Amino acid sequence: MTHTPKYSVIVPVYNRIDEVQDLLDSLANQTYKDFEVIIVEDGSTEPCKAVVEDACSRGLDVKYFYKENEGRSIARNYGLERASGDYFIFFDSDCVIPATYFETIDKELTQNPLDCFGGPDAAHDSFSNTQKAINYSMTSFLTTGGIRGGKISLEKFVPRTFNMGYSRKVYEQVGGFREMFSEDIDMSTRIRNAGFSIGLIADSPVWHKRRIDMKKFLRQVYVFGMSRITLKLLYPGSLKLVHCLPAAFLIGCIILIILGIAVSPWFLLPIGLYFTLIFIGAALSTKSIIIAAKAVPAAAIQLFGYGAGFIKAYVSKILLGKGRDIQEEILIRKGK
Repeated sequence: MTHTPKYSVIVPVYNRIDEVQDLLDSLANQTYKDFEVIIVEDGSTEPCKAVVEDACSRGLDVKYFYKENEGRSIARNYGLERASGDYFIFFDSDCVIPATYFETIDKELTQNPLDCFGGPDAAHDSFSNTQKAINYSMTSFLTTGGIRGGKISLEKFVPRTFNMGYSRKVYEQVGGFREMFSEDIDMSTRIRNAGFSIGLIADSPVWHKRRIDMKKFLRQVYVFGMSRITLKLLYPGSLKLVHCLPAAFLIGCIILIILGIAVSPWFLLPIGLYFTLIFIGAALSTKSIIIAAKAVPAAAIQLFGYGAGFIKAYVSKILLGKGRDIQEEILIRKGK
């Protein structure tokens, strides 16, 4: 009789051979083994099939599928259709998974059942200083309000697909991912609206490489800011104060800089104090002055980039009513 694994890990991949190698190596070292891995190659020009075959030869239960390029959400849905587990878990290809990850979540789900769950992301010691600085910026309460799995948060926890899971029952009722930016927030919202339980398993982080330099990071957070307005159009009550803070911060900084130039340099003091706190917080957290120094521009890029994207989309889509019609937003590429 063929064994049906309890968990199915689904990973969309596009030209990430080295990342998949590290991810599969970490999964092969798990202390809990009752899971399968489904790699969906989304039209890569540099397929990772050889890496998958090597992992299989070392005893890891991996299924490999190659399909034409259609986007990461459709790739995840492709994997969902072929998964056999009771729970589906999603990682990004640039994640490395601590050895006790599955042991931790299985124990937690046994003791405190959840329909949908997620965990935080962190930086591994082997990551570059830039990666660690960006990770600090993306996870610090001072920059995000703890919404990505922090111990203190200004918003209800929303699982994201770098570290997210839900039950087969959720999938059967809610369906798959929409091909859109912030598709994981959309999915989490749909799950919550369907009445399912969602929770943070704080002791199950993943090490998230964030395969980005500062320029790519700016583009990423800019898109995040724009997508928050799309989510508001889809779910009118979803926009919270914490989501507006980067835009308010950007506008406030512009006003203070103008006043600092036109009236008095003392108006620049609040900006200096804030980024000094970022530096001190990063230095204490990472125990590195170099990382702390890089965390300051990373935080500025995150807040200004997200704020700019948010403001542009708010003006364009809400104030001016431009862009896709809301029904087009709801029916985004093969979504439900």
